[in-house]
Amino acid sequence: MSINQSHAIVFRFPKTALGFGILIWLGLYQTLTPLSEWLVALLPINRASHFGGAVQFFCYETPKVLLLLTGVVFIMGIVNSYFTPERTRALLAGRMNIIANGMAAGLGVVTPFCSCSAIPLFIGFLQAGVPLGVTFSFLIAAPMVNEIALVLLFGLFGWQVAALYLTLGLTLAIVAGWLIGRLHMERYLEDWVRAMQTITVSIETTRVPFIHRLQMGAKAVNDIVGKVWRYVVIGILLGALIHGYVPADLMASFLGEEIWWAVPVAVLIGIPMYTNAAGVIPIVQALLAKGAALGSVLAFMMSVIALSLPEMLILRKVLKPPLIITFIAIVGCGIIAIGYIFNALL
Repeated sequence: MSINQSHAIVFRFPKTALGFGILIWLGLYQTLTPLSEWLVALLPINRASHFGGAVQFFCYETPKVLLLLTGVVFIMGIVNSYFTPERTRALLAGRMNIIANGMAAGLGVVTPFCSCSAIPLFIGFLQAGVPLGVTFSFLIAAPMVNEIALVLLFGLFGWQVAALYLTLGLTLAIVAGWLIGRLHMERYLEDWVRAMQTITVSIETTRVPFIHRLQMGAKAVNDIVGKVWRYVVIGILLGALIHGYVPADLMASFLGEEIWWAVPVAVLIGIPMYTNAAGVIPIVQALLAKGAALGSVLAFMMSVIALSLPEMLILRKVLKPPLIITFIAIVGCGIIAIGYIFNALL
């Protein structure tokens, strides 16, 4: 069958093509373990050595994470075709109660924005008349509780961890946004932001053919995976080095469950760093394998993707220091609380 014939079939039967694509993806996922073991067996290394352990980790986790990433980005690209920035702004404009915070946080989960790329939309929300606290619920949830983090957590640690992370992350986004809204800190927006004229937005009603939504999913894979795969490989490489060479006793003594200060220290370490969920989760997995407590490493991960230094520098163009400090304090305390909850429950 030629490429042109394949394209014609996809255009005629897009939902059937999607079903076959899912079956192929599942088949590839099932081959990851035997394929990685076969590949490592071919290499002239001692599998029991530190280097051998690092190579095994890298050979298994790299295709696994990239396959998970490709699958979830494609599916969420289709979902995101229903939530354009204009539609998102229109849904939130004029809403002021905690339900609006919940809507904003929920939309943050299904929109493909990292902490830095979410900031232009944050400004657009303010321009569309979305209340400040509601915009913060979106800004917190979009990078921290995004679909990539959830699917990778599910694939690596199970549904219990993913579900608890989703519940606590959404709660943090909703409560933090609500608190910021109750503080009435609009005066700490930069003058040029407050001077923006409020625009009127409306919900688009144009019907989009399903094949176009599939194309948007493919475009999302090209755009997002094409940009972040390097971070993924670097993250897995660091995770492999941790897995192979860092003594388990060191991690247990530094980020162990019995160390009361491990969670806040993990948050402080994470803030100066910057990566995305796909890049940091392999590091989280390696730290856990070395004896670090789940709550401590998840607090580290959340601080990296929700309170990163690059994000704060960009926010400084929009927010005055008192509001940035308030944002960091509320979200930071929430992340610390979530870390302790994870350590207590799992």
